[in-house]
Amino acid sequence: MKARIKWVEDRTFVGESGTGHKLVLGTSHGEGGKTPGPSPMELVLIGTGGCSAYDVVHILEKGREAVEDCVVELEAERAETEPKVFTRIHMHFVVKGRGLSPAKVQRAIELSIGKYCSASAMMAKTATVTHDFKVVDTTIGQ
Repeated sequence: MKARIKWVEDRTFVGESGTGHKLVLGTSHGEGGKTPGPSPMELVLIGTGGCSAYDVVHILEKGREAVEDCVVELEAERAETEPKVFTRIHMHFVVKGRGLSPAKVQRAIELSIGKYCSASAMMAKTATVTHDFKVVDTTIGQ
């Protein structure tokens, strides 16, 4: 895996993945506090949620569950001193589909966080990673 980060100006950088995808990242600098894009630590958190969401959808589809949507909302706390690593991460999954089995959704989440998601495994080295979930049955009311 490769990546390249180029400084643009102030606290603005452009990251490019080895597959050619680019994104702007940075932190606030000076008055106004506007950020040009997500901070590097926000990207780590987003990557963790994306890794797990991908796994959950894949596991459910492989189990022939009729998953239609998966959202992961993350809340995290960081250490107060440098390096300000994540110390707590909570992942709230909202999984929608037709007749989804809550037990299968729970198992998919547990497999992702505990076995398959590399990002969650790395975060668990410094943070307590917790999760909960909600299943929304889209067949109700139809």
